[in-house]
Amino acid sequence: MRRLILFRHAKAVPHGEVDDYERELTPDGVEAAAGMGAWLEGQGIAPDLVICSPSARTRQSWEAAAPAFDPRPPAVFVELVYDADPATLFEIVRNTDGEIQTLMLIGHNPGIEALASALAESAEPEVAERFEKKFSTAAVAILDFEDVPWAAIEEKSAWLYAFETPKHLGLKD
Repeated sequence: MRRLILFRHAKAVPHGEVDDYERELTPDGVEAAAGMGAWLEGQGIAPDLVICSPSARTRQSWEAAAPAFDPRPPAVFVELVYDADPATLFEIVRNTDGEIQTLMLIGHNPGIEALASALAESAEPEVAERFEKKFSTAAVAILDFEDVPWAAIEEKSAWLYAFETPKHLGLKD
């Protein structure tokens, strides 16, 4: 089985205070990102590789979540992920090394949410209902695929295993 974890960056300072690329997380955003990492670890889910946008808020989201994983998975910061459309994100996923079983992609909306929607074919009703409401900051979607190479993954071929938000877990964001 291949597993893709789509993690939207946590809450950042408002637009306009600094350049968009340099926007940092709020204190609540740091807490939410750390909580989402802890939730993943508590579910027994850890990435083999993290591909992350290099913006300040995505890097900080990863830095807050990363301590939950032991050992800490390697992370690469890929400029193409910053503000990417879903087609670009899909190509990044499809170009993932075949040795990677669980990939985490940390990025931005609307691309992350649109990619999750494009890939998810089905889910348990409770998961689907939560997913349809809002892909909030620090939300995590976990998509499972048949054991095929990343390059062979197609749209509407994933089981939406889980969708979780900080609010649902009682975290601030």
